[in-house]
Amino acid sequence: MSYCINPDCPKPKNPPTVNQCQACGSPLLLRDRYRMIRALGRGGFGATFLARDEVLPGKPPCVIKQLCPSTEAPQVLDMARDLFQREAKILGKIGNHPQLPRLLDYFEIEQEFFLVQEFINGATLQQEVKRGGPFTEAGVKQFLSEILPMVQFLHESHVIHRDIKPANIIRRQQDKKLVLIDFGAVKDKVSPVLANSSEQTALTAYAIGTPGYAPPEQMAMRPVYASDIYALGVTCIYLLSGKAPKDLNYDPTTGEMLWQSKVHVSDHFAKVLQKMLEISVRHRYQGIEAIHRDLDLEPYLEGLAHNMAFPAQGVSPLNGHSGSHGSVPSPMSQLGSSHSGGSPSSRMAAAIRARRERASSQSGPTGGHPRNGYSSLAGAQSAKMPHRIHPMTADDIKQKYTKGRRDFSLQTFKTLDLQRTFLEDINFNQSKLPNANFQGADLSKANFGRANLSRTSFRNAKLVRAYFNYANLEGADMRGADLQYACLSNANLRGANLCGADLSGALVSDDQLALARTNWSTVLPSGRRSIP
Repeated sequence: MSYCINPDCPKPKNPPTVNQCQACGSPLLLRDRYRMIRALGRGGFGATFLARDEVLPGKPPCVIKQLCPSTEAPQVLDMARDLFQREAKILGKIGNHPQLPRLLDYFEIEQEFFLVQEFINGATLQQEVKRGGPFTEAGVKQFLSEILPMVQFLHESHVIHRDIKPANIIRRQQDKKLVLIDFGAVKDKVSPVLANSSEQTALTAYAIGTPGYAPPEQMAMRPVYASDIYALGVTCIYLLSGKAPKDLNYDPTTGEMLWQSKVHVSDHFAKVLQKMLEISVRHRYQGIEAIHRDLDLEPYLEGLAHNMAFPAQGVSPLNGHSGSHGSVPSPMSQLGSSHSGGSPSSRMAAAIRARRERASSQSGPTGGHPRNGYSSLAGAQSAKMPHRIHPMTADDIKQKYTKGRRDFSLQTFKTLDLQRTFLEDINFNQSKLPNANFQGADLSKANFGRANLSRTSFRNAKLVRAYFNYANLEGADMRGADLQYACLSNANLRGANLCGADLSGALVSDDQLALARTNWSTVLPSGRRSIP
């Protein structure tokens, strides 16, 4: 089909071979090269189209963005031209990143501006949530692990995106990588806007971002790098809850989004999200590295509390370097603010132990910790002398799960028999589970990141949206398992049996699958059957 881009055309759809619109007479071959196929979106100042480049062999698809101001006022046209040139400049500067769309062409025709970009085939995260429901905490952490390096690349290139949201993030079909699109609101430096009120209003209409995702300073035309971090935080809330910002309540006094009751996440991740969503720029994360640091810390919290009664002075357990982690305190460093002496490691460990002691005391002098099941620390000597923890059995896990516990990370288990057990949202991150039996179990949204699962049986198990990043699944029996939208990135699948498994939408590479056993009944991430 040939699509007419004249906004006043009564019938824009035309046969695929004609070069002139049959309804309004407008040319259908833009610049004698690009044939529009269909409209992807339309707004007050322009539209976006899927097109084909008829000059190149194979007529490859591309995306053409048309910026068409609705007024001929000279100041608005000047600002539109400036915005157009700015976006082209930014796309040209950052276009060599593999997860950002490349700029292919740009031009102006009769006061209309056109950008030609690489076409990204795939579904947006907004579409994923609408089709498959909200993400788990593990799924959102995987999202952050992919998107944060992209945003850091932009910021290091002195670019603020200003319109990060689920609809602008596509999971590319060919490799399942996330791609950040729509740079129409980009800003290539951090500086105040100096303009009179009329110009300010006109510019706001072009490049303010999306209400609800844009923080207050951006709405006031004073964006900073941390503005993108706020938008990422709102995107995380959408992925976790399936609710757009307009569907959430706000504190009428502070303007803060009230999201806590709509999601189910760990206390630590909630603190990370809270800091991403701070209304005050001063209290928000200032850079991507600080978010990485806090997210990387989480799996080690319990280990730090147990093993760091007397840590080496001046050495961090996370990176082996001495000194401070930076001028912006992380949620974990704030936990230890009352412990002013010693190295950052010792202060962190003391803060973690103090938190556990407080939680243990609330459950009684001899009761277990309400979240991790460990014995309470009684007296000063208990903090200096680690106590033995007996490995849990399958019955222990079932009992604790029934009582509300979900975190079983960083532990070593002997052979477990948990077949046909309901264990949705359970966390076995970095645990050792060789030869475990999960046959027929419901492990939807489970976290097996970096876990040892060699020769474990997941036969006919439900593993929808389960997280296996860097897990060892060598020799695992996964026949008939439901692995739809599971994350298997970097997992060791050597010798794993995936015959009859459903991997629709899963994150797994062809190289990984080549190491596993598949057959004609294996459903690949594309939704097609495997060809053995």
